[in-house]
Amino acid sequence: MKLALCALIAAAFATAALAQPPKAPPFVVERDPTKITAGAYVVEPEHTRVMFAVSHKGFTTYYGQFSKASGTLDLDTKNPAASKFDITIPVETVSTTNAILDEELRNKPWMDAKTYPTITFKSTSVKPTGANTADVTGNFTFHGVTKPLTLKVRFNAAGMDPQEKKYTAGFDVSGRIKRSEFGMPVAVPLIGDDVDLIIAAAFVKP
Repeated sequence: MKLALCALIAAAFATAALAQPPKAPPFVVERDPTKITAGAYVVEPEHTRVMFAVSHKGFTTYYGQFSKASGTLDLDTKNPAASKFDITIPVETVSTTNAILDEELRNKPWMDAKTYPTITFKSTSVKPTGANTADVTGNFTFHGVTKPLTLKVRFNAAGMDPQEKKYTAGFDVSGRIKRSEFGMPVAVPLIGDDVDLIIAAAFVKP
């Protein structure tokens, strides 16, 4: 009887072991930008966040974000200065978690999404500043005005995303504009003129 019970227990453990899913391959990312896959990438919108920060009456820093960004990256790992980057942001997607404020921002005299539906940046030069950093200068268009803007870019990592099954490269991007220079001086200085831009940018190989 004991032998039979032991055999049943052993069989149960063996069945459980066989039923376990196979171990996933190790998740490996490359942090050396010279060793990642070069070529054409596109913005992965679900994991790209375009955020902004502005002073609110000097008391606090107020944050908002845009979604559904699109764009491309042409990455030259042998000659980073030859790389190119562009991004397009739909103005109507602005979100601050305050529905009333969001509606105000989409309309005049603020962002006026009907007249100026997109915010764009198109690089004109890339200047490496470190092993994984660069200053990217380009034409920034907002509220119908185009001006040169330099963004600070930091490469984070690249590799095969085990869930999305796509080769992905990630960057942190930051810059600053004065909104009054783009035809939107509304409520300055009560609401800050300086606007910090923060982009968590994910790019995937098509």
